[in-house]
Amino acid sequence: MTKKPLHTFHIPVMGLAYTIDSPIRVAQYGISSVISIADDDLIEKMRNFYSTKFNIPYEEISQKFNDYRAERITSYLNLVDKIVKEKFENFKTEIAESKTALENFILMLPNTSDIKKGFQNLLEEGISFKENIRSYIESNLFPGEIDVNIMTKLDKDNFVKSKQLPTEFNDAHAALRGFANSNLESSVVLSAGMNPRLYSYFENFKDFFPDENNQLRKKIILKVSDFRSAMIQGNFLAKKGLWVSEYRIESGLNCGGHAFATDGLLLGTILEEFKHKKEQLINSTHELMVKALQQKNAIIPDKPLDLKITVQGGVGTAEEHEFLLNKYHVDSVGWGSPFLLVAEATSVDRDTRNLLINAKEEDLYLSHISPLGVPFNTLKGTTNEILKQKRIQESKAGSSCPKKFLALSKEYDSHGICTASKKYQDIKLKELNAIKNTISLNAFEKAKTKITEKSCLCVGLANASYLENDISIKGQAQGVVICPGPNMAYFDQEVSLKDMLQHIYGNKSVLRTQNRPNLFVKELKMYIEYLKNEIATLSGEINSNQLKKWNTFKANIFEGIEYYQTLFSSNSYFKNDEERIRNQFNFYKSELDSIQIPILKLA
Repeated sequence: MTKKPLHTFHIPVMGLAYTIDSPIRVAQYGISSVISIADDDLIEKMRNFYSTKFNIPYEEISQKFNDYRAERITSYLNLVDKIVKEKFENFKTEIAESKTALENFILMLPNTSDIKKGFQNLLEEGISFKENIRSYIESNLFPGEIDVNIMTKLDKDNFVKSKQLPTEFNDAHAALRGFANSNLESSVVLSAGMNPRLYSYFENFKDFFPDENNQLRKKIILKVSDFRSAMIQGNFLAKKGLWVSEYRIESGLNCGGHAFATDGLLLGTILEEFKHKKEQLINSTHELMVKALQQKNAIIPDKPLDLKITVQGGVGTAEEHEFLLNKYHVDSVGWGSPFLLVAEATSVDRDTRNLLINAKEEDLYLSHISPLGVPFNTLKGTTNEILKQKRIQESKAGSSCPKKFLALSKEYDSHGICTASKKYQDIKLKELNAIKNTISLNAFEKAKTKITEKSCLCVGLANASYLENDISIKGQAQGVVICPGPNMAYFDQEVSLKDMLQHIYGNKSVLRTQNRPNLFVKELKMYIEYLKNEIATLSGEINSNQLKKWNTFKANIFEGIEYYQTLFSSNSYFKNDEERIRNQFNFYKSELDSIQIPILKLA
């Protein structure tokens, strides 16, 4: 039976913990969400927590097990699958027997939904309602997808004592194996760019290859920032006989978590390219996949498999949601940060949720706290920031680094050290102090900040779930790290799940501010600020490659502005805000024009 999605949105992965149990919370309503499977320690504790809560036998998978990381992930995903199926069955019974429950559920569905209209027709029939409702439910309702996320860069080599383990025991490889061995029929979302070694590992699992019915038991979703990246990665996987079922386009800067800026390409122009080149992408990858499957003597689909295009990053109103669906023909729109204020959907402790509620534009910023060396969206005033600054003031900078998922620097140790760890920062600070008298005080302080600003994300991004569920936290206090996108500034109250869905579908609004910028305008502003900051903070001599990059960046932004100006002058959306948006595009075009790219000085 073909599953027809109930909703036109999905909840993307957020941090390590914020969506760790979202399917258990919302999948029964047909809402799809994504679990991070990076932290097997958190996963094992959540398996214990939910086994206890639902009276399911639990046996610990300790680190003494040979393949403990993969086994923990498989066991937790199987548990989530079991709980979701049970909750879904209970939910179907509830709405079949309770008219009030059904009416409340109908309020959560898109106005354009045929399933919603079908339910409404059944209610109008009156007498025959109970006779027909069960059959209609069985034919039309399915739980939301239980998808998982693997950040491809988190693929650290692992060791037992001094002996390096085989590649399949690397962190991302083991996580993939954990998902592949689970009972789930869902997708793995790959983010943070291509990892050829990991991508090749997919070939070991038959569930990622089509069966005789042209079906994939497990699917691949690529999170991408532009069409070129999608084509390169999609073709790479296709040459191995693997099909990418969805390309999930994310704004380079107007998003939560790590931010991977494009070369100045703005979201609208990227979506336009995907819209016009989708068939090219399908045909290219299908042709390569068929050749690969022929060489493997595997089942070959008689036609290209389904391919979805979805988008996420900074969406905040029903009008923006509908515009993305209708203008660019995307299959789903991701709503992330706003759901951090929906206690029914995400795992956030009370103090952190209150901090989010009170956050203003200036409190949400693109930081350098990530040990990955990638800009990271975060929030001022977190408990992690407070504890980190206290350690710095006490000359105890750095984390004890208990989990080591980000121990990727091999500058001082071939096994890898995390740049947020005390071990790494002690070495760096010692080196800096040795040259203290040879540099200015300002240069010294800047260098010190660059070393000590890194945060322990492995612990900080997991702690909120421990706090919410009253699970004990051992080891050095790290507090909570939260990674909302800039869009969080405009949502200022805790919201029920029903109200958030009605907001997404335009039946009510949970926004209380009148000053929220259009998502395209907000992203444009961020890209201009990013370019100005890149130019202002570059240290050392400027080379021709850097100048070429900046000029391309600036030219692409100009092209994006011109695209938006043409687009917004001829569409029927955003008419109530048309003049303000037009003025903002003109303003940012002038601001971009005023940015001076340095000129290379010839020797």
